[in-house]
Amino acid sequence: MADADTRRRSTLPLPDSVALVLQGGGALGSYQAGVIEALGEARIEIDWVAGISIGAVNAALVAGNPPERRMSRIKAFWDTVTSALPSFPLLFGDHAREWVHEWSAGMVAATGVPGFFAPRMIPPVLAAPGTPGALSFYDSAPLAATLDSLVDWDLVNSGPVRLSVGAVDIGNGNFRYFDTERDRIDARHIMASGALPPGLPPVEIDGRYYWDGGLVSNTPLMHVLDNQTAPMLAFQVDLFPAASELPRTIMDVMAREKEIRFSSRTRALSNERLKLRRERETIRRMLAKLPPEMREDPDVKALSEAAHELPLSLVHLIYRANAWEGGSRDFEFSARSMREHWLAGRAAVNETMANAQLVASNILDGKTAAFDLTHR
Repeated sequence: MADADTRRRSTLPLPDSVALVLQGGGALGSYQAGVIEALGEARIEIDWVAGISIGAVNAALVAGNPPERRMSRIKAFWDTVTSALPSFPLLFGDHAREWVHEWSAGMVAATGVPGFFAPRMIPPVLAAPGTPGALSFYDSAPLAATLDSLVDWDLVNSGPVRLSVGAVDIGNGNFRYFDTERDRIDARHIMASGALPPGLPPVEIDGRYYWDGGLVSNTPLMHVLDNQTAPMLAFQVDLFPAASELPRTIMDVMAREKEIRFSSRTRALSNERLKLRRERETIRRMLAKLPPEMREDPDVKALSEAAHELPLSLVHLIYRANAWEGGSRDFEFSARSMREHWLAGRAAVNETMANAQLVASNILDGKTAAFDLTHR
């Protein structure tokens, strides 16, 4: 929980709990880095960070570093993973940019990403069945070394910022959250959350094997809401928009398919939870009208308990792709794209802060509402 001085100096009247919810999206995660940087500059201190896939990586970098060192470590990570594809001069508009974008993604597919994953020397079809090499095209061992060099795991597990990351148990197909409230988290848990098949291998933790949490749900919002214990301001950072234009090319089709696949469940879940909260508000208003002699009725007490919940202000920050970004945008790890995504994240926070009176009013009133204060 942020200290009282930080909350007084913030650009928003912060409630008791501030959560940062980070979606999966590979290379688009640098947008989240820009969001994190801008929130820090706005003096909004995070109490709880939850992530899936690349969101889990950024979440670990937040929870595993003190505020004064946080951004230098996040920048170190993103500089490392984009170091193989520096910026090139581009003189011919979106068409040239799209070509370079796809070429960069092709280079990643062929050579991997520094500090993240590397192609296997032996193709999976030629590897011994049951070995990691038979289960994936890339080796994710470089990510373990990168995380260990940039994240203080003791701080993750005993520091002030709660960390939650989601993964899928391959054996039973169930979703599992690893949470510092009950688990000791290390690099394996972060890698499990981002082990997207068939590219990356499953990660073993305590005898169980895990894949990317995005296979079940690309947002950890539900875990945060299910475990909310205080009035909360939550920033949900989505890397794929639910709404977009009709595709015009086959590359547009690939991009739109991925947006729908990774965003629709996110929006459906958040809409369902907000609808449930509105229904509970109606129940509480109805219960308040009952005569005093009915308040102790067991059914009334049970209904009152079921309808109880804490206020939530949910702020959506959604990355909206450029015209030149196609279906490979989530694995195009170039330095140029990284910087542009980063700046877009900063701009989204700054635009939200410029219209923050709506969020501030909701926080002060103790209501539940969702906000998307950026331009579509």
